[in-house]
Amino acid sequence: MRALSFASPEETLGFAHHLGQSLKPGAIIALFGELGAGKTTFLKGLIPAINGMSADEVSSPTFTYLHIYPGPIFHFDLYRLKSAEEFSALGFEEYFSMDGIVCLEWAERIAPLLPAHTLRIFIEHATENQRCINIS
Repeated sequence: MRALSFASPEETLGFAHHLGQSLKPGAIIALFGELGAGKTTFLKGLIPAINGMSADEVSSPTFTYLHIYPGPIFHFDLYRLKSAEEFSALGFEEYFSMDGIVCLEWAERIAPLLPAHTLRIFIEHATENQRCINIS
């Protein structure tokens, strides 16, 4: 596991952008962290690095579970999901084998379903603006 610390949202965005430039189709990014930890901010850096969108165009699909962005990028927000079984019943597991990049906010909701090659990113508050990010 690799631990990083970022002193501002801008530093988090920059790191996520750098990571996004290295991703290939088939990548699965699972974001873990409490409410307000910075999962969506992270994706506002990552997704534009992949497809050239503006960070302002990236938003969390809280009420629909899934946004599909050009690339394709499949951006899930699982905050309202009740169980991993519900994720499977909705047919979402098929996205793990599609030729695109899957980004999952609230991945802890489906942790048992995550493929072995998933990049797991744990985001925690250190201070109001500082975040600790652990990658495994």
